[in-house]
Amino acid sequence: MTEPAARFVHDMPFGATVLPDGTTRFRLWAPDAAEVWVDSDNRNTLRMAAEPDGWFAAVAPVGEGTSYRYRVTSRQGITLSVPDPAARAQWQDLAGPSLVIDPRRYRWQHAGWRGRPWHETVLYELHVGALGGFRGVRARLHELARLGVTAVELMPVAEFPGARNWGYDGVLPFAPDASYGTPDDLKALIDTAHGLGIMVFLDVVYNHFGPDGNALHHYAQGFFRDDVHTPWGAAIDFRVPEVREFFIQNALMWLMEYRFDGLRLDAVHAITERDWLGELAARVRLAAEPGRHVHLVLENEHNAASLLRDAGAHGDFDAQWNDDGHNALHVLLTGEHEAYYAAYADAPAQRLARVLQEGFSYQGEPSPIHNNAPRGEPSAHLPPTAFVLFLQNHDQIGNRAFGERLTQLVHPDALHAAQTLLLLSPQIPMLFMGEEWGSTCPFLYFTSHHGALADAVREGRRREFARFAAFADPHQRARIPDPNDERTYLASCPGEADARNPEHVGWLSRVHRLLALRHAEIMPRLPGARALDAVPLGATGALARWRLGDGSLLTLALNVGAQPVAVPTALAGSPADLLHESREGAATALIAHRLPGRACVALLHRPMPASFA
Repeated sequence: MTEPAARFVHDMPFGATVLPDGTTRFRLWAPDAAEVWVDSDNRNTLRMAAEPDGWFAAVAPVGEGTSYRYRVTSRQGITLSVPDPAARAQWQDLAGPSLVIDPRRYRWQHAGWRGRPWHETVLYELHVGALGGFRGVRARLHELARLGVTAVELMPVAEFPGARNWGYDGVLPFAPDASYGTPDDLKALIDTAHGLGIMVFLDVVYNHFGPDGNALHHYAQGFFRDDVHTPWGAAIDFRVPEVREFFIQNALMWLMEYRFDGLRLDAVHAITERDWLGELAARVRLAAEPGRHVHLVLENEHNAASLLRDAGAHGDFDAQWNDDGHNALHVLLTGEHEAYYAAYADAPAQRLARVLQEGFSYQGEPSPIHNNAPRGEPSAHLPPTAFVLFLQNHDQIGNRAFGERLTQLVHPDALHAAQTLLLLSPQIPMLFMGEEWGSTCPFLYFTSHHGALADAVREGRRREFARFAAFADPHQRARIPDPNDERTYLASCPGEADARNPEHVGWLSRVHRLLALRHAEIMPRLPGARALDAVPLGATGALARWRLGDGSLLTLALNVGAQPVAVPTALAGSPADLLHESREGAATALIAHRLPGRACVALLHRPMPASFA
């Protein structure tokens, strides 16, 4: 068997491509331009030749490391100097030049890595900047591997304005943000992770461009629809072939050139052309080398179960972030019922039970936060691994006014119980950075906009919270941190666990034990797993059972309330191995058909050997 090449390059039909003879081909789609020049290193100017369908191209005697910008004259005679929308790197920030990058420069140390099957995934979501850039994240990989994490998921890294941003305001989707490090720094992070057996996923934004620094309107208005808007700006027009290809090539670059193991597609409900999602998935599956595991995960408010893969491999995507699961658990844990939690406050225990048994809570029922319109599709036919479950993520923490984590909102025993459910459930678990050691550091919404846009972002965010009772008073809203204040960003950097802090050590030990159990007892049995049933336990918990792939029966019983709850006799008394109890004595009480307050119990009924059947 031939070993894979130690250098990887994805040849794109646009952008700056270093050719075998050392020259560079520049190609730009600018259908609204009259003329285009490429200005390189501030001294060499080359007029680009017009090609059919709005393309401009030129080959220049420059190579790796060359800085360049496009000078575009519109049909109205207005000339602007703009960055390359497909630049592989940017010098310092959006205001600086783009850089010619030769991907063949990086030599991979673990080129033979083929990834891991999806059912082995334990996700860890992180913000690259808050953990010290690409090199800072790379330095933490060993401790995550020891903990039992098998996949890190980077919040978006595409070049954004300034040095501080969540990443969802990206403007140049092919360029890792310069404030995080170089393309080679990112590749070294991924390469190191692969050497430790860790997959790396990237969160990508294909539904809009950021509001600051995007020059596409000047020369390629076809990127946008003028009849559809997202909450974040003009919708992308995926009816246009060049636009469709632009984002497909972006996905292929991250997966083939950077060797990411998968992508998480942000808010695909804001993409109007659903068929493009199918095209993207098909192109990715076709491009991936035989035997390589590449995974595609959605965030989708529409709960479109038909996009997800079932046991017959129908559907295009491996899984979806299960906001229904988070929201039901959050209401149970905190009692909050405002904003989107209103859709789960009516019967959170019943909604959690449905999530554990069938995946989505909303499968076509009217949703009170969607003007009572139907939301979702039936999902009971999907395997539990089609759903990514979490207690916290960047959105659910950061979209709070003060960015509080559950460690600041919930009784610790209730949180430990919920974490047991999370990490031993057959759904795919996800932790948010710092969650593994019980961080109380907030994660706030931060940007680095300036001028009128900074004012608009600050005041707009404060207006968002006016509908909450706690912020009805304008003076209270004025306390909400300014996203553009550097202190807001610095307050969101979680730091590291303190080995001298007993609480931190306790959290880490508990998560390590739970993930070790998952690796040993749950993960190998997940292929072929199916939910059997689930019932609410009073108003504060749920009990669910799954038939695992080897015939074992997994039972998880959760009660986050302060008082005990009754457990149905038929579900509580059969003999089983105790995998874990979050509170001592909880399993004994379960046999007596009661579950103590703030407790979770995990039981495994192993299949009887064939000779005794």
